[in-house]
Order: sequence, then C-alpha cells, then structure tokens
Amino acid sequence: EGVEKCHFGDSNCLIKSINNLIKHYPKGIPEIGLPPLDFLHFPDTGILNSPYRGPIWMTFYNRDNVNKGFENATITHVEGFLRDPNQKQIVIKARVPRVLHEATFDIAGRVLLFVANSTGRLQSDFQNFHLTLTIKGVVEYRNNRRYLKVYDLVPRIDTDRWIIQFEDLYKENLDITIFLNRVFNEHWLEFWNELQPSLTKAFSAVFTTLLNGVFENVPYDEMFLPELDIRSGF
Repeated sequence: EGVEKCHFGDSNCLIKSINNLIKHYPKGIPEIGLPPLDFLHFPDTGILNSPYRGPIWMTFYNRDNVNKGFENATITHVEGFLRDPNQKQIVIKARVPRVLHEATFDIAGRVLLFVANSTGRLQSDFQNFHLTLTIKGVVEYRNNRRYLKVYDLVPRIDTDRWIIQFEDLYKENLDITIFLNRVFNEHWLEFWNELQPSLTKAFSAVFTTLLNGVFENVPYDEMFLPELDIRSGF
C-alpha cells in the first residue's frame, strides 16, 4: 500500500518508487519481509585472519553488527527488472550521506613487540557512502506465480571518509589505545583498501538476505504494472 508500481524495466519510475519506499518506510514493512532500514543487522564477520606465525599476525572479528543510516539512502540508478529478469542483470546504485556501524570486536595478534588479545566495542562512521549492487536472479514458480530469487550479488562499496573508534583496544594501557585509534584514522585509506574485500563479503550477505526476504513474499509480476496487450487493445 502506498508503493508506486512501475512497468517492467522503467528505470526512472523504479528510482522514484524505491526512493519513496525508503522515505516512507524506514522501519521496514514486515508484511512483505522488508526489515527496518534505520537499524540494519549485518552477519558476524571475519575482517582479518592471518596465519599464526612470525612476528606479524592478526585476527579481527566483528559481531553484533548494526548499521544505521540506510533510511537516508538515495537511489541514483536502476537497470534491469525486465519482464524476463534473466534477460539482463539488475544493477542498483545508491548514496548514503552517513552510515554508522556499531559492533563488538574480538582481536588477537602480534605486530613485532605489540601483542593484542582483546574484546571491546567499536563505532565506524562512513561518510558519503556509495553502494552499487550487481544482481543475478533466477525465477522460481510457486502456485503458478513467478518469484525472483537472488543467487549472486556483487556489491561495490566506496566512501569519502572512514572514521573509527575502538574502545578497550589495549586494556592494559589507555595511551596505546588512543595512539592506535589515531594511527588508524590518519591512515584510514590504506586500511580501507586492505579490508574492503572482507567488508564487501559482509555487504553481499546482508543485501542478498534483504532482497530475498522481499522477493520470497511478493510474486515478481505483482511488483509491476500489468503489461498492455496491444493485440486486444487493452
């Protein structure tokens, strides 16, 4: 209710419709399987997992992941969503002014003389966040209705600035925690480039789950306006 339907493949209409959906339903729509966009849970994620040998190794794991800010997303590009969804891959591009990520981290490792073995809270601030989802789906039939199922989703993520704050990174010495936070934020781009593959994997999992949650509940053809039958004049 209140969600504008479009014709298959009508990119301009789809951009407008999805943006209106995000604007008017930040808390999601449970009836169709859409979760809250203002409090989006991500799966537990292994960010680093280097071998346990030598003077430098590190494991870093995030759990209890929550992302805030996707209710302010603006869809900037949509392609695909043809009558035959297999005819062309689906691409969705979005920009989010600010994504706040909160999680519990577990870290263990050694960097020369520095030994880490700690658990704490972290907060990330991704500013001017850009997201592109390239989606491949397959049509499944249930009760003579077509349902779309995402089987491959490749995200591309980018941000203008990444600010992160670790709490209790080194419990024995607050000065070291402050120092490491400063180092991370001064060299955030190098860390971003290094960690992006692991972050991308997490985004792939969460948006595959999000989209399939909706696609499993709403038949594909019911998402769009009925096609005109030119032969009959209707």
